[in-house]
Amino acid sequence: MSFSEFRHIACLIAIGVLGILALLSLVRAIIGPRISDRIVGVNLIGTQVIGMIVLTAVLLGEEGFVDIALVYAILNFLSVVVLTRIFIAAYRRRIAKKEEEKA
Repeated sequence: MSFSEFRHIACLIAIGVLGILALLSLVRAIIGPRISDRIVGVNLIGTQVIGMIVLTAVLLGEEGFVDIALVYAILNFLSVVVLTRIFIAAYRRRIAKKEEEKA
């Protein structure tokens, strides 16, 4: 078995494992009892998709896929930041409403 064949097989196995882990992360994002669990689950799925894109770039020898992965990473990061800010604002509103009800 040559190195090229080994690399091809290793990339396919890694993509398959990342796909299975992404499905498990999706289950966690759906079931997660707290909103923070869901945010982390969605972030994890995005990170695994980035890994799959990079492995596909290595597998096919296409350097352009790495640029796509970088753009996707930036969008994944920004989406998590926005979701976290929305969650924190809603949490602060809920706490303020509880304090007003006590007073």
